[in-house]
Amino acid sequence: MHGLPRARALIEATGRDEALATTADEMLAFLDTHPDALLRSCRDGHLTGSALVVESGTSRFAVLLHAKLRKWLQPGGHADGDADLARVARREAEEETGITELQVLADPIDLDIHQVSPPGEEPHLHLDVRFLVFAPQGATFAGNHESTELRWCREEDLDALDADLSLRRLAHRGLAAVR
Repeated sequence: MHGLPRARALIEATGRDEALATTADEMLAFLDTHPDALLRSCRDGHLTGSALVVESGTSRFAVLLHAKLRKWLQPGGHADGDADLARVARREAEEETGITELQVLADPIDLDIHQVSPPGEEPHLHLDVRFLVFAPQGATFAGNHESTELRWCREEDLDALDADLSLRRLAHRGLAAVR
């Protein structure tokens, strides 16, 4: 796939962060054996882009209760052939929150590999490249069919949401970057 070198370069650069090096190496090894990793038709797994959507001027960020996976997550989704994973993250954040005028930072703040098991699909990996995205202060959610609930939350709210370690790490890294 012609865009894979672009995604690969982004992951390599992000992997220079010592905390993300192991995950970056695992992602790069996956890309070596899956030239179709930008497409959701790649059955073993595929690249995704997600966003920690932070309300400008606050430490609040958007989370959604995913309709299929039944857990609290950040907005994000499939690359669907687009190697510009920052654009993917922004597109998915706009679709899933209904917030327009989002501003995405070009460099990822986190990498994550996780298995998903959506109803009616075989379990597969999401190789998630994650970005910090800013929403206008006072922005409100419109949402879509992919979630049953959307809310602004703070890092200390994640316990009450039973958020997984991956979302906790993303929130911590993103909010540290904002500060």
